Amino acid sequence: MRERVLVDAATLAADLGIGGGVDPAEGSPLVLDVRWALGMTDGHEQYSAGHVPGAVYVDLETELAARASAAAGRHPLPSASAFQEAARRWGVSAGSRVVVYDTVGGTSAARAWWLLRYFGVRDVHILDGGLAAWTAEGFALEPGDVTPERGDVVVRPGGMPVVDADEAADLAEREGVLLDARAAERYRGEVEPVDPQAGHIPGAVSAPTTENLRADGRFLSTADLKRRFRDLGVSTGSTGVYCGSGVTASHEVAALAIVGVDAALYPGSWSQWSNDPAREVAVGA
Repeated sequence: MRERVLVDAATLAADLGIGGGVDPAEGSPLVLDVRWALGMTDGHEQYSAGHVPGAVYVDLETELAARASAAAGRHPLPSASAFQEAARRWGVSAGSRVVVYDTVGGTSAARAWWLLRYFGVRDVHILDGGLAAWTAEGFALEPGDVTPERGDVVVRPGGMPVVDADEAADLAEREGVLLDARAAERYRGEVEPVDPQAGHIPGAVSAPTTENLRADGRFLSTADLKRRFRDLGVSTGSTGVYCGSGVTASHEVAALAIVGVDAALYPGSWSQWSNDPAREVAVGA
């Protein structure tokens, strides 16, 4: 399952024809650079300063999410038409191979991975370790912006499972396991930097997505991920994931996919739940 989700830097370089790899004209993947983190405003500037050769910049706020609202959350899923237009602009076509990366261990690139798969693009991988892994292998960066040839992909939503707020509540309390991918202190309700209430969905299990990673930003081994999720109560039953706004939860979905668990994403996540006064909020460990 790992090979369905991740690609390492050496393999990507070979696929791009770098360092004695294959002819890049023959099945070279489309590479997307997703520079984003909570509070980051200079993603495009960082990309322009240096990126994987040929990589196309993706703006998470405007291309990987619809307009924020209290009712839908901070990063609602984009419409099929809006995502199709964005994906074509990046150069995605029918049959494209796509690799996504970032500078934060895949926690923002996974949003692009998840959306592409949700909208029917199946051959999508996350660069394990992101840009740091690329440079650690000695591969060069390319400055400037890349404008690709326009793609022709036709998107079809429904390729990945989702749950709404009611279904997330049912998973947490009755039907399965609901994982909270935020930092543990946000789950416990000790701090809340962006949303209107602190705490978590009653019955959810704290599972910070950063704990899917090694110190160098690469994913844990498959065996270690299996152990982690088993300890969190994930089994053969239904599993859902949420975070603050549905972005880093995609990383948890990817980690679960590595071990063969098809987890559902709650796109509205805490930013939607905590804005609804009818929803109960739990605090504590």
